Amino acid sequence: MSHLDAAILDAQLSDAVEAGVVPGIALVVSDRDGVVYEGAAGHLRADEPGAGAVGPDTVFRLASMTKAMVTVAALQLVEQGRIALDTPVRDVLPAFGELQVLDGWDGDTPRLRAPSRPPTIQDLMTHTSGLGYFFTNHDLHRWHELTGTPSVLTGLRAGLATPLVHDPGTCFEYGISTDWLGLVVESVTGRPLDEALREGLFEPLGMVDATFRPSEEQLGRMMAIHSRTAEGGLDPTPLDLPRDPEFLGGGSGAYSTARDHGRFLRALLRGGELDGARILREESVELMFTDHIEGIEQPELIQSAVPELTNDVPSLPVAQGWGLGLHLRHERIPGMRDAGSGDWAGLFNCYFWVDRKSGMSAALLTQVLPFFDHGVVGTLLAVEQSLYAGVATPA
Repeated sequence: MSHLDAAILDAQLSDAVEAGVVPGIALVVSDRDGVVYEGAAGHLRADEPGAGAVGPDTVFRLASMTKAMVTVAALQLVEQGRIALDTPVRDVLPAFGELQVLDGWDGDTPRLRAPSRPPTIQDLMTHTSGLGYFFTNHDLHRWHELTGTPSVLTGLRAGLATPLVHDPGTCFEYGISTDWLGLVVESVTGRPLDEALREGLFEPLGMVDATFRPSEEQLGRMMAIHSRTAEGGLDPTPLDLPRDPEFLGGGSGAYSTARDHGRFLRALLRGGELDGARILREESVELMFTDHIEGIEQPELIQSAVPELTNDVPSLPVAQGWGLGLHLRHERIPGMRDAGSGDWAGLFNCYFWVDRKSGMSAALLTQVLPFFDHGVVGTLLAVEQSLYAGVATPA
């Protein structure tokens, strides 16, 4: 990486705050050798500038950025021979075998049937298990309303007992698959998910603030969640993740600073190793960046069923796929990340990518609802273009 202009990045973060796009924001960018940019702007609360400035040590709810880390924990178990990618989930978690497919409605009565085959561990990693989210699938949203089943975001274990909306391996449906994968990790290791990740990931990588159970001190460094108002402003919202959940959400439950999350991304960029600590073999990292859903189309538009949580999310106009725990781009957009990059995001408008060809990883973090906020996405695109204006792509 060469000619990275930190002043331009500083200005883009500050401009996003001053324009009311975000209350605060943090960005960390790394190459294989170290951190090349670390910056932040704004405050923990839009209505209380005295609440503290955002910095590299600000704590963020990672939401779905948790998924890649839990996938790594599961792949560690694959490496140890304790599970396999083709292991049926029900062989590890018998309760999973009780889930049926929602096959339509008779009035307000759901029609349920057995799936065509048992979902596997790999199906959970690629979101082809058939499981969905209540806020992006209207049938599931209706099912929750009619049955009174709590959503997975309540932290109640009953929220996991939702039907599949497709047969396994037939369709990409983003949803609670990685929450079940977290339960697989717990069952196989015999340890709570946070302990399993602390031992296998957080401590080896020196991620001192990565946790599923933030301390009082960490809560004091956490940015408040803000909702976009009808007028385009930002107000803190009482909506939050549960502090004492019945299960630790493998799909959404982790917290981290930008600095710590950057260390995780850099380990992936380096093929599974950082500062002498190896979290995955190179061949396992390669599997993460290999498309496992070829032939299965991804939706052109993920439609919101709960506008307070997410906007509609359009697909990129490029070839793409899904690896293990990572969304993949198969084409390079000029002036942006290269083909083969892995990425994902979190509900509160956090975004990351790992570009192994260009040798760059980056994470942009804030805490704003609904997801896919157009202002935040615009900032993300501008930052990415600035970063790639300074990249000398290796031959």
